This record gives sequence, C-alpha cells and structure tokens, in this order.
Amino acid sequence: MSSETTSADLITHLKTVLLELNAHPYADVACPPNVPKRASVALILRIQPNYSHWPSVPENVSHSQNVHARPHSPTQQRRRSSVASHAPHKLSFKDILDAFFEQDWVKHGDPELLFIKRATRVGDKWTGHVALPGGKRDPEDEDDQVTAMREAMEEVGIDLGYHNAIAVGNLPQRIVTTSWGKVPLMVLCPYIYLLTSPHYPPQRLQPTEVAATHWVPLRALQAPSLRTHEYADVSARLAHSELGIKRWFLQAMLSKMMFAAIRLVPSVSTNCSSIPGFIPEGEALGSRPMGIIKEAVLGPEAGYTQKQPPLLLWGLTLGVISDFLEHLPPHNALELWTYPTFTNWDVRFVMWAISYRFRKQKSIEMSTMAESTATGVAKEAVDAVEMPKQDLPEVPEEEEQPGEVGIAGLGVGRNWGKTGRAKMVARGAAVNSMLEGYYPIVRKAVATALVGRITIAALVVAYLWNKAKRRT
Repeated sequence: MSSETTSADLITHLKTVLLELNAHPYADVACPPNVPKRASVALILRIQPNYSHWPSVPENVSHSQNVHARPHSPTQQRRRSSVASHAPHKLSFKDILDAFFEQDWVKHGDPELLFIKRATRVGDKWTGHVALPGGKRDPEDEDDQVTAMREAMEEVGIDLGYHNAIAVGNLPQRIVTTSWGKVPLMVLCPYIYLLTSPHYPPQRLQPTEVAATHWVPLRALQAPSLRTHEYADVSARLAHSELGIKRWFLQAMLSKMMFAAIRLVPSVSTNCSSIPGFIPEGEALGSRPMGIIKEAVLGPEAGYTQKQPPLLLWGLTLGVISDFLEHLPPHNALELWTYPTFTNWDVRFVMWAISYRFRKQKSIEMSTMAESTATGVAKEAVDAVEMPKQDLPEVPEEEEQPGEVGIAGLGVGRNWGKTGRAKMVARGAAVNSMLEGYYPIVRKAVATALVGRITIAALVVAYLWNKAKRRT
C-alpha cells in the first residue's frame, strides 16, 4: 500500500468493499462426485481504535454488559441457521454498516484481521502453519456459514453472532485437492465477519488445535516490504503420488519448493499457555560445554535455545486472503504475488521457460479484465449472468485439470468455464484466475527436467566410456 494512503482512507475503502461483497455474494460450489466433505473458515475483522480517538465507555455500563452472552456450548451453535448471525430487526445491511462506520473511533481506526497458528501435532502436514479459524462441516451444521461460526467459537472462543459481529458475506469457494490436483479433498468456503466492539474480544484457545492467535493490520498485509517466500519440502509428498521409477527420480531430484508468502507483523498476539512446550524444558545451553564455547565465540545470544521462526502466511490461506486484498486499493495483491517454483536451478529454469507464454497471457487477461472492470463492463456481466455451479462429470478431462488447490494448498476453484473465470477476475478472485492451468505446467516442467537430467547423465557416461575405451 502506498505510504500516502492513511488509515482513514483504508477505512473508507473497507466499507465500500464490505458493501459490495454483501450485495454480490459469490455462488456456492458443489462438491465433486463421491467427495461430500466441506470446510469453512472465518475472516474475522476488527477496528483497532487510534490513541487520539479512543472510544468513551459510559460509566453505567459494566464490562460484563459489553461482552454479550455466548451460547452455553459450541454444540448448541451447530444447529443455528446462518440467519441467526443477523439482527432480528428490519434494518438493512447498509443501514447497519453505515451506523458502525459513522462512529468516530471507527473512522480513525486501523482495520485488523485475525490469524491462528496451528498447534503442533504429529502426522498433521499443516502443523504449525498460519491459518484462519475454521474446520470441516458437521452433519448438524445447517449450512457452511454455521460451520464458520461454530469453528470460530470452538477454536478461539469468539462469538460471531449478531450481538458481537456483522456477517458480511463470502469469498470465492474452491475445491482443495491433493496429488497435483488429481484427487479432490473438500470444498473450502470462506466467510467474512466484522466485530463491532472497540475492545479486543476475550479468547479461549483450543489447545489441541490452536497454539496462538495474531491480530495483523491490513496495512501490514498490503505492505510490499513484508512480501517474502516460504521454502517447503514437498518432494516426498509429490513422490507418493507417483509409482515406480518416476517416484524414485522425483524423490532424488526435487529439492524445496518456493511459494509466495507474507511475513506477518501482529499488533496483538495471544498464546495458548497450556499446550506442551509453551515453557521450554531442560538445561540452558550455557550450562553445557558446547554451549559455553558457543557463548564465548558468538556472544551471549548464542545461548538462547528458543529462536522463533517468523510468522509466514502462505499456501491456501494466502490465496484466500489475496482474494480479499485484491478488492482493496491499490489492488496490488496480485502484483506482489509470485508463481510457485522449485529451488533447484535446472527445474526452476525449465519451469520459467515452459510457463513464460502462460504467465504473459495471464498478465494480459488480468490487465484487460481490470480495464473492463474500471469501465463498468465487468460489473454489468456479474449482475446480468448467474455464475454457473460446477458440474464435474460433464467437463472434459482437458478442462477439468486446470484450476486446482494442489501443491501446499495454494490454488483455485475448478470448472467454472470462460464466463465464470471472467467474473471471478472481475470480482477479485485474482490468485484463483492466475493459477488456473499452472499446475499442469509444473508437472510438465518436472518431467522435462527429469528427462534433461537423465540425458545429461547419459551423455557424460557415454563420453567417459569412450574416453576410457580410447585409452585402452
């Protein structure tokens, strides 16, 4: 975000975006055949008041009155319809949002978004990752929005009912897949909520699911200086999807994969102090002979055994957040995003060469759609045409593979068709549109690099063999 853009400007833009998302919700995505699983996540927004515009609290209102009554248990909230997240009166969403944003502390506040850091669990491939509160839909949940509300209550203890939050709307749903997009796992459904209190809500972190929560300003999520990369070892995971000699070569040749990421700078963090490992056990490093040597050579800080890695937002969660950020000026979520690639130079070069035309074409498509949106053409298409739902069995295999949440979770919705893709771009599903068709190129690039390595190795062996033969 530009340094000239103030928090007041961001607040104004945020209100416009929330009104637009509520007025034009994204269509539901049907489950793939034989895959009935669905999951929901909650994007929980709040406004951090500015020091000079701190809200006044009436003396006759106690803190217990400010915190509205919660359901007695998360189980009771499962059966509530999503209608229960709206106030039982006739005010329109615009009236409610206008009243909220008219408050002085809101006008001069700083919007923030809640993230969780997953608890460390053996066998969980997403262990320790940054994510959004959410989980799988239960049979008792009336709809996907109820799942998001229930999971937020269970995982972080935040009530998203109408007493505490404004239910805004949804972001593009997507099918999460594995094995390079070949195996669908579930449909992911993101929902947006805006907390109405100027105070941070009390939290109750579920020890088995959440290690910590972090409130991150939207300004930090938009800052180019905090854009970085996450290096993930996916060779074993990719190799498991292949058989025979190809699997062996994949394990041998693939190094780490490089994904776009955002380094999170939280304003407030809450840790789950009851989880194992919150307080380190064992002796201090300085009490051991090797620790004494390290401290003498590298200084006292070398004795600190707990060095916290940075909080990195990447993968599937970054895709969801980018869909939201792309709605906000300066609309640079896509410009700051990079295509996933491998760290090995030969595989990386092959991927760059093979995907060059694809990336150029996607850039042109996005630029063209952005211009159409600016002139109002894209918005008219959104209002006039109903977004088609997915129908996987009738889509040819060539059109079914593009658009997937594959490697490390980052990906797109599938089988929308040309009209659906155009509307997704116009509505801000930027990462979805940019990645559509990219993972088949990844598979092709890896196979090409594999053939190249084998060819080079064969030529070297043949050269050495002929050279040895001439000597004899």
